[in-house]
Amino acid sequence: MKFYNHQHKYYCGIDLHARSLYVCILDSTGKQVKHRNIMARPEDLMKAIEKFNDDLVIAVECMFTWYWVADFCEEHHIKFVLGHALYMKAIHGGKAKNDKIDSHKIATLLRGGMLPMAYVYPKKNRATRDLLRRRTHLMRKRAELMAHIVNLNSQYNLPEMALDLRQQKNRDSLKNHYSELSVQKSVDLDLSLIAFYDDHLSSIEWYIEKTTKITDYQNYMLLRSIPGVGLILALIILYEINDISRFKRVQDFASYARLVKCTKESGGKKLGTSGSKIGNAHLKWAFSEAAILFLRGNPEAQEYVEKLANKHGKAKALSILAHKLGRVVYIILKRRIAFDANKFVTV
Repeated sequence: MKFYNHQHKYYCGIDLHARSLYVCILDSTGKQVKHRNIMARPEDLMKAIEKFNDDLVIAVECMFTWYWVADFCEEHHIKFVLGHALYMKAIHGGKAKNDKIDSHKIATLLRGGMLPMAYVYPKKNRATRDLLRRRTHLMRKRAELMAHIVNLNSQYNLPEMALDLRQQKNRDSLKNHYSELSVQKSVDLDLSLIAFYDDHLSSIEWYIEKTTKITDYQNYMLLRSIPGVGLILALIILYEINDISRFKRVQDFASYARLVKCTKESGGKKLGTSGSKIGNAHLKWAFSEAAILFLRGNPEAQEYVEKLANKHGKAKALSILAHKLGRVVYIILKRRIAFDANKFVTV
C-alpha cells in the first residue's frame, strides 16, 4: 500500500457522486477554508477551488465517476490523488457517515500523509481498456447461456452432449432436440441470444484489432510469444498493466494480479488469509485463462501440471501455473525478452 505524503499549501478532499460533489479544503495547519456541496460540473469545481489552486492537491475516493475529475486536474495542472476504496476504512468504518463527514476525512487523510493511493490510469488508454473489459463481460454472458443449455440436458437426464456449442453447426443440431415445447422454447431463446452475442463480439474484436493503437508494439509481440496468449488476451494483459515499471518487484505485480494470497497473522498466530478482493480482477481472469490455453498442445506443460496436481490437486495446480505465468509476464515486460520454454519451470 502506498500513501500520498507530499506537502502542499491546500488539501482538497472530495466526496464524489454522479451529480454532486462535497468539497472540503484544508490549509496546511488543518483549518477548514471551504466546506460545501456543489454540482458535479467542471465550472462549479473550478469556481470552488480557484482561490486555492496556486498550491493545491485534490483527492477523491475511487469510484466510477473519477475520470472527469482526473482529466480536469490534468488540464489545469493540479495534483490529483485517487484514494483506494478498499483501504480507506477511516471513511467506511466511522460511527456516523455522510457526504460532509466523508469529504473532511478524505482531506484530513490527504493532509496527514495517510491517504492510500490507487493507480490513476492514463486518459489516452482508458477507453480501450474499458472496451476490452466490456467485451469480457459480454463473453461471460454468452458462456452463461451455453452453460444453461448443458444444464438443461442434465436436468432432463439426457445423454451427455459431445458438442462444442461455440460452433454454429453444432448449435443447429439442437433444433427440435427436446420433445417438450416449453423446454425447446427455452433452448431456442438461448441459441438466438448466443447468435446475437456472436455478431456483436465479432464486431468488437474486429474494431479492437483494426483500430486499437497499441501503446507498445514490442511488448505486445513479446506477450504473444507465450504459448496460448492470443490477440485479445495479450491486449487485455497489456492494457490492464499499462506500465510495468510501476511494480518494483515481481511480488508486487503478483499481488496486484490477485495471484497470491496474503496471510493474516496476529501475536504469532496465523488467522487465515485476507485481501482476496484487493487487486485487479481482470488480470486475475486473464492469467487464469492463459493457464488453460497454455496447456493446449503443450506436452511439457501438461506433464508439469500433472505433477503439481498429484501433490496439490487440480485446482491448486492451475493456480500455481497462473502465478508462474504472471511472473513470466513481469520478467518479459521488465527485461523485454521473449518467452523461453527452457527457463519456464525455474521462474
